[in-house]
Amino acid sequence: MPLKFYNTLTKQKEIFTSINRDEVRMYTCGPTVYNYTHIGNLRAFVFADVLSRTLKYSGLKVKQIMNITDIGHLTSDADSGDDKMTKGLLREGKTLTLKNMRELAEFYTESFKKDLKTLNIKDPSGMYFASDYVKEDIELIKKLEDKKYTYKTSDGIYFDISKMPDYGVLWGGMRNWNKEGARIVENSEKKNPEDFALWKFNNKIGFESPFGKGFPGWHIECSAMGIKFLGEQFDIHTGGIDLVPTHHTNEIAQSECATGKKPFVRFWIHNEFVDTGGEKMAKSSGNFLKIESLIERKINPIAYRFWLLMANYHTKVSFNWDVLEGSEIALKRLYKLYIELGKKVGKIDINYQKKFKEYLEDDLDTPRALSLLWDLIKDETVSPADKKATILDFDKVLGLGFENLKEEIIPENILKLVGERELARKNKDFKKSDELRDKINSLGYEIKDLSAQAGSSDGPQISKI
Repeated sequence: MPLKFYNTLTKQKEIFTSINRDEVRMYTCGPTVYNYTHIGNLRAFVFADVLSRTLKYSGLKVKQIMNITDIGHLTSDADSGDDKMTKGLLREGKTLTLKNMRELAEFYTESFKKDLKTLNIKDPSGMYFASDYVKEDIELIKKLEDKKYTYKTSDGIYFDISKMPDYGVLWGGMRNWNKEGARIVENSEKKNPEDFALWKFNNKIGFESPFGKGFPGWHIECSAMGIKFLGEQFDIHTGGIDLVPTHHTNEIAQSECATGKKPFVRFWIHNEFVDTGGEKMAKSSGNFLKIESLIERKINPIAYRFWLLMANYHTKVSFNWDVLEGSEIALKRLYKLYIELGKKVGKIDINYQKKFKEYLEDDLDTPRALSLLWDLIKDETVSPADKKATILDFDKVLGLGFENLKEEIIPENILKLVGERELARKNKDFKKSDELRDKINSLGYEIKDLSAQAGSSDGPQISKI
C-alpha cells in the first residue's frame, strides 16, 4: 500500500512520493523560545516524530530539519506588537541585548530538548537557531528586492502580495478579517492589508543589514533555513494548523517569488490544536501546562503521547486530567501485559505487521494502529515471544517505550496490604479500605483500581510513587 497523507495545499489525501527517490526532505517548524514549551505545542512535535518514524518504517531515509526561533517573532500576525524574545527578557528583568536574547533562547531550548526526550521524540537531523542565519535572510530579501516584490515603510521592508497572483494558495481564498476578529491590524503605510514584513527596523537592538538595523521577519527565517538545508524545493513541511493562514502562507509567497520555483513544498501537513474547555492552549494567554505539570501529578509523560495517538493528528482534542489519567491506566495495563509475555523475543507476525503498515500509511491512522496493538495482545493464536517481537516492531513508530520496560518487583509487605484492602473493599468496609490505601501510599506505593476506572476485570494496579 502506498503512503498517503492529507495535503493542506491540495485539500485532499494524496499518494506520497519524494522528489529524490533515496531521501525525504522534511522541515518542522520549531518553537519560539521565549518561555517554556507547553503540552499543546508539543503535539506538533509528537506528530512530526510519528510522521518521520513512519517514513523510516516504510524504508525511506529522512532528513528532518527544525528551526529554533530566537529572533523576529512578533506578538501579532500583522507584524506589530512586541517581539516575543523581548517580552521574555523584560519578564525576567534582563537588559535588552543580543547576547542576553541568545542566552534566554539557549535556556528555553535546553528545556524544549528535555521535553522532546521525555516524550520519546527522536532528534531531527538538524536543529538550528534562526539568529545564526541572518546572512541567509538578508540574501533572500535582496533577491525579492531585485525582483521588485518589496517596498519600504517607516518601520521595515514589506512583501507586496499584489505582485503574486496566487498569493494565499495554501488556505484557498480571501479571508474576511473583520469577521475572523481582525487579526491583521491596519497599517496606513501598507499597500495591502496582508502585506508582511521581511525586515523590521530597530535602532536600539538588532542586526546590521543593507536595509537598516533590525531583525528579519519571522516568515523569512523559515524560508531561508529551509532553502539552505533542504533546497529550493523539498518534500514535506509540518506545523500546527494555526500556522496556515499567515506563517506558512507567507513562506510560500516569499520562497516561490525569490527562487521562481513552484511548489516550494510538495506536501504541507498540519496537526490540530489541543484545547482546554474549548480554548486553545497559548503561552500569550497564560493558558498552558508544561510537561512538569504532568510529572508533578505523578503521571508518566508518555501517557500524554499515548493519549495524542488515540486521536488522528488532524482531529482537535480537548485536554482534561480525567482523560489523561484514564490513558495512563490503559498504558500501564499495556506495559503489564507486555512484561507478562516473558523475556524471549520471537519473530514478527507478518499478518499483524502488514495491517499495522496499512493503517499508518493511510494518513497516519494511529487510533487504528493502537486498536490493532490491543488485538495482538489478546490474540491467543500468536505465541508470547512473537507477540513481544511484533509489539517492539510497532513501537518503532508508536514510541511508547516498550523496549526499555523493566518488571517492577512489588515488596511482599505491600502485596499483603493490597490483599487486605481488596478484602475490605469486597466486604464494603470502605473506611478500612481507605486507611489501607493511605498506609500503602505512606510506604511509597500508589494503588489504582482498574475495574473502577478502566472497565477492567483485573485487580488493582500498584506502582512506585
